[in-house]
Parts: sequence; structure tokens; C-alpha cells
Amino acid sequence: MTTMSLRPGRGWRRSRRLAPWLAAAAVLAACSGPGADVAAPSNSPVAAGSLRSVAVVTHGSPGDAFWNVVKNGAEAAGKDLGVRVDYNSAGDPGQQAKLIDNAVAQGVDGLVVSMANPDALRASVEKAVRAGIPVVTINSGEAESAKYGAIGHVGQSEGLAGQAAGKRLVDAKKTKMLCVIHEAGNIGANQRCDGASKAFGNATTLQVDINNPTDAQSRIKGALESDRSIDAVLTLNSQVAARAVDAVQESRSGATVATFDLNTDVVEAIRAGKLLFAVDQQQYQQGYLPVVLLQAYRTNLNTVGGGTPVQTGPAFVDKNNVDAVATLVAQGTR
Repeated sequence: MTTMSLRPGRGWRRSRRLAPWLAAAAVLAACSGPGADVAAPSNSPVAAGSLRSVAVVTHGSPGDAFWNVVKNGAEAAGKDLGVRVDYNSAGDPGQQAKLIDNAVAQGVDGLVVSMANPDALRASVEKAVRAGIPVVTINSGEAESAKYGAIGHVGQSEGLAGQAAGKRLVDAKKTKMLCVIHEAGNIGANQRCDGASKAFGNATTLQVDINNPTDAQSRIKGALESDRSIDAVLTLNSQVAARAVDAVQESRSGATVATFDLNTDVVEAIRAGKLLFAVDQQQYQQGYLPVVLLQAYRTNLNTVGGGTPVQTGPAFVDKNNVDAVATLVAQGTR
């Protein structure tokens, strides 16, 4: 993406709308304090400079609505700050590592990485740090972020979000939960289910493949048919949620479905009473804020969080606020 300046018109209006984001990030940077400076790796750049280019490398699958919103956030930050942002993704950890290596070879000024499989990315992330490229991790890999030398992490703590979801299902008087994991090896997905199971109690997990939605629906249907005591299904992805809703109908189960993450199908399912709630980690912020943090670091050596993540969730969308959020989902910012 080429650097763009904002002129009066549509882009200028969006800049005004996003001004609070910049202000909030500036406050975070200004208040990072001595503890945050300690979290920065010792082999990071020691002189302030400028941020001209950022590479964003995620584990998102092609066409995934969730990651499209992350991309929108990162690109909007690039436009607002006059920074070139290049977004790439690969669901395979080995391919994702290669994308990181390519960004390092190109000499980008900052790097944003999601770490669903931290072990597979460690060498590449540490190579970037050794090359003097500041790294902000997002979404997954919170526990490994500082260890690998990243200056910060932006996302939601998946275990805590899972616990919040599990508690909501308990409050809804559900007694047995099926938690559906859609990506093998995704540490964040396992943390969500672990947290939900901890809060809920009587729970079981099911592994499906997000890249094979028909089979995922069939597996969920089979689980519901084989165990009629399951009265709650928790999916960890908005696309899988739609499949779970269909599986409940096909199996003639009375199970209630809830999910992580938003898209237009989830919004309509909540409106129709087919989904109880969605856990919203506000992924637009996971794209937007890291670019702001990288600029604050490159220009003023500020860090944020003091070794702890900048939390973007969990927020919850249900029948009480779905209409207000629906417009934002449609425009690609929620």
C-alpha cells in the first residue's frame, strides 16, 4: 500500500471519527512509565527515528471475515499516520514464518505478528528483533510475546475470555457444553475452551476444520445426536457459528449456541434468537493499535503495557446491543 495523505472528504471524515483512537493510544504511550521501558528487549533500537513501513503478518485464512477487519484496522492506521502498511497472512505456520522472514529481509521499520503457533514462529520473530525491527504481537501468543522480544501485545486474554463465556452459559442455566475447536495447533483456541470449561464445569470439546465447513457442520450434528444432554454449543469462530446453528436445527437438538467473534451472519442470528451471544474481541483495534504503538516506539521510544497485554476484549454482543453494533459490523470495523 502506498502512503496516502488525508484530504477533506470521505477520508477526512473517517479521520475525525478515528481521532479518539489516536488520542487513547497516545495516552497509553505517555503513561507507559518506567516499568514498560524494562519490558523492551535489550537488543532493540536505541535511537529514535521514524516509522515509514509496517508489515502485518497473521495466521488468518483467506476470506476470513475476522481477519478482514484486522486488516481494515491496520490499513486505516497506516492512512491516518502516513505509514505504509503491507498485510499478508498464511494459515500454515511454516508459511507464516516465511512471510515474517521476507519482511525482515525487506528491512521494514516495524512488524506486527499474530502467533497462533508460537514455537513455529519463534526463530523468525527473534530474527526480526536482532535485526533492530520492533515487533508487536497481536491476537495470539500473549504468554510468549515478551520472551521473544516483542515490545508489546495487543489482544484479549483468551483464557479469561473463555471463562467469561462459560459463566454466561452457566447464568443461562445450561448444564452441558460442547466447545468446538476449529484450528488444530491454535494455542488461543485451546485457551478459550480451557477457560470456558473451567467456568462451566461439565464440558467436552470437538475438533473440526474451518477449511472444511461442510464436514464441521456434520461433526457438530453428530456430536449433538450422540449426546442429547448437550444443551450449549460454544464455537470459537464466527464462520463456524453459522454451521453450529444449522447443525442444531438438523439434529433437532434444543442446544443453545454462542460464539466468539462477529460477522454479519452472527449479527442476524443474534437478532433472530438463534445465537445467545458473541464474544467480541474488537479485532479492529488489533490491527489499528499496533501501528500506533510502533510509531510511538520508533519516534519516541515509548512502550505500552509493561510486559502485560493491551486488552481489546472481551466485549459481548447480545440481543440488547446487537442493533447498535450491526452498522459497525457492516462497515468492517467490528
